[in-house]
Amino acid sequence: MNPYRLALLVFSMLASPLLGLSDAANAAHTSSFADFDRRAKSGERLSVVFFGASLTWGANASDPQLTSFRGLLAQRLEAAYPKARFHFWDAAIGGTGSQLGVFRLERDVLQRHPDLVFLDFTANDGISEATPETLASYESLVRRIIVEAHAPVVQVVFPFMWDVQRGKLDGLKRRDAHHKIAGAYHTAIGDAVQLCLQRVQSGATTLQKLWPFDGVHPGDAGYEVFADAGWQAFEEAVKAKQVCAAPPRSLYGETYGKNARVRISSLSPLPDGWHIGVPNPVSAYFDMLMSRWLNDEVIVSRKKGQTNSAVPLKVEFSGSMVMLFGESTTKSVKYRAFIDGKLVEHKSGDGKQTLKEFDGGSLANLVKGNCHHAQVIAEGLDPAHEHTLEIQPLFTSEAEQELRLESICVAGGAAHVRLPATK
Repeated sequence: MNPYRLALLVFSMLASPLLGLSDAANAAHTSSFADFDRRAKSGERLSVVFFGASLTWGANASDPQLTSFRGLLAQRLEAAYPKARFHFWDAAIGGTGSQLGVFRLERDVLQRHPDLVFLDFTANDGISEATPETLASYESLVRRIIVEAHAPVVQVVFPFMWDVQRGKLDGLKRRDAHHKIAGAYHTAIGDAVQLCLQRVQSGATTLQKLWPFDGVHPGDAGYEVFADAGWQAFEEAVKAKQVCAAPPRSLYGETYGKNARVRISSLSPLPDGWHIGVPNPVSAYFDMLMSRWLNDEVIVSRKKGQTNSAVPLKVEFSGSMVMLFGESTTKSVKYRAFIDGKLVEHKSGDGKQTLKEFDGGSLANLVKGNCHHAQVIAEGLDPAHEHTLEIQPLFTSEAEQELRLESICVAGGAAHVRLPATK
């Protein structure tokens, strides 16, 4: 069992300013599964993106490039369309959810000019929950892929072992909501929860065969069932000549329709002691290698023995939610966040404690290596008013320490970030 991967669930959460694709790029894409089928059969060059978290990447697969859900689907597409020239894009970061996905979509998906997208995040957003905030963020991904990329979408609903072990589909609120989104947007939906349940109950396989290492990430046999679910959904959508289309209004709110991922390096001048650097080229897991996912970082650090405090990073922003995206290392420090001058408090992962600090190094210390730091700071803010955000690193003199951040991500309202006006 891999305890580090299992514990990533606790940290599941959650783009640069909306740019959109060029008219020329859009002209080459449609949201029709039949059109994708036609173009693939005729031998066109096609871009397929797998967007999600560790279940999309293939954690615990014997060879994630070949025996994961992603690898198996790529092989099936190549076998079904031998003339097509496919480019398969991995856009999966383990331990993340659809809120961060909103701010990754432009860089990691839309810039690939996708012709087909397989969309994950059901499990990491919490399959038994249906929080309005994450339903809104997930739906915005479906909407933007269809509207901006003009690409057909296959939503995939992946389970953890205990979701199948419970023996029934009732009560999986997010699964139900994602099916509702699929119906409203006419996407395909590959329900691996239902397929795993059917095969276990029929005696065709067992939970132990599907999840031989830990209850989060399946082995090769489990990924094969995941791939069967995704492939069946794709084939059915092609046969039905399904065309994805966005309804006039979002089902779960418009918060994430307007969003911005603002690189802190673009906010000049930086506070004293903060400098621009690059992500580390090593990580605990390949899907968490942040040199793949970050363009740069803004770093503030202290050597062992130093006691001087760090100058806080202060910005003004507009939005109803704000989060930070950067890199977590074993040297990363805790920090305080203030919105409109008020200290931000938040619940611990188990919900039992009220914390007054965020821990930039918690995930790195858990997985014993460099990884992502993706932290929602606040939700439910008034988007009609501009707010201030202050990040205050908490250094000690005990060891060499640092804080590495790439971007401030906001959604709702005008969705902008800038340095405070000088007086």
